[in-house]
Amino acid sequence: MTSTITNRLYSFAEYLTYDDGSDNRYELVDGKLELMNPPTFRHLLIVQLIEQLLDAEINRLGLPWLCLREAVIRTGWRKSRLCDVCVVEKEQVMEFMDESAVCQSPPLLVVEVVSPESVKRDYRYKRSEYAALEISEYWIVDPTELKVTVLLWEEGLYEDGEFTGNQQIVSRRFPELVVTVEQLLAAGKGE
Repeated sequence: MTSTITNRLYSFAEYLTYDDGSDNRYELVDGKLELMNPPTFRHLLIVQLIEQLLDAEINRLGLPWLCLREAVIRTGWRKSRLCDVCVVEKEQVMEFMDESAVCQSPPLLVVEVVSPESVKRDYRYKRSEYAALEISEYWIVDPTELKVTVLLWEEGLYEDGEFTGNQQIVSRRFPELVVTVEQLLAAGKGE
């Protein structure tokens, strides 16, 4: 469960420099800081595999892209979201190398791994905020429901495809990627 740490409203600039002396991570939601719970090991292992797979495809294809873990995406005037994995063009981050890892422009692809406390956030809030940014591809990996939903930006809204079991995940950004839902979820079991 996330919790709002204060009723004070923060500007986006204040959010970027906020430091409470801890390792806590926050999202900015309508100007309020929301504390994010630390991820589970299952979550971390799934995210690690996704990052490795996408990195390998980027390198194999020689694309001018970067795969980033736990970057922040600015989704509004006083809004930001921590993402599990995102893919950005290198030039999107080059001028911000020594600043907070915040994507000021939309990533090419975002992946979120659902945890029990993030169901509504990942399926509803992030979906609508990422759609408003016109992020062209958004994956929702759901270990509880044993599925991966791939949302593709089409003519002003997301069209979603759902994958389960041994189905290969179909990605527009990575059309040659070969990975099944079972393989992703097995990573969360340490397999």
